[in-house]
Amino acid sequence: MEIVYLLCSILSACISSVVLSLLLPFRCLLRRVSASDDTRSFITLYQGTVWHERRRPVHHSFQYTVRYALIDLDGAIHAPPDHLSADEARRTAETNGPVFLLTIPPSVGYEQNPLNLYYCYDIESSGRTLRKCIAEDMLGNWSMKASDPGDNLHVVISVQHPELGNYFTASLTAKRVPPSSSTMDHSRFFWLMPHRVALWIYWHALKLWWKNVAFIQHPRYDNPAYRQEALLRDKNIRHCPSFSNDTSHNLREHDSEKPQPRCFTWQDAPWPWS
Repeated sequence: MEIVYLLCSILSACISSVVLSLLLPFRCLLRRVSASDDTRSFITLYQGTVWHERRRPVHHSFQYTVRYALIDLDGAIHAPPDHLSADEARRTAETNGPVFLLTIPPSVGYEQNPLNLYYCYDIESSGRTLRKCIAEDMLGNWSMKASDPGDNLHVVISVQHPELGNYFTASLTAKRVPPSSSTMDHSRFFWLMPHRVALWIYWHALKLWWKNVAFIQHPRYDNPAYRQEALLRDKNIRHCPSFSNDTSHNLREHDSEKPQPRCFTWQDAPWPWS
């Protein structure tokens, strides 16, 4: 049944993406002649490489190029849907400064985003300081280190699984893309970017299946209480240290190691997965 859902999702995404891609030049032209303001001045573009390494139950690694947007959630006129607002992120992180969202925007009706990362800053007498990052995680003890986004951006994630141990590491290394005529239209800059990410994910999922790595079903199929268990696990999650913004990426300790209040919400997947 999951294969049928997957095929339906792929077919639906292909049809809608083709139609919206054909309409994209007209939408771009309409935005150029429109006098209304947009969020481009509050978005910083990055281009870089994502690297994945899975060590157990079999070794498998790959990398691909990717484009990300860093969005100032306080300045953006239209906040991205289905994401935390700046105020919600500040309440969760207990910070008082700006909040930036690192994300791959949807393109021609399709969204595929392995990581949404919120950078939460404090305003102090010495200036703006990156205090905490927020990410949504699955089962496992996730360790995340992130640099303060500037001309360069770096994120490393590792996972300690209850059964597989320290089995997975992923990293994102990217550089700021300077503004130019080719990057002014973000719909063109990110055209089919989510599709390319999905293609890499499904292709390497097929390779893992070929290596006899078992497919893991969603917990709702064999554990009706998975939501309650996830809520209990969420209460015990602690914030991780972050990188300093130098080339050595030295760890910077937090001012406090005590558990912090967190925000947890559920979002059901769209058709055909719902």
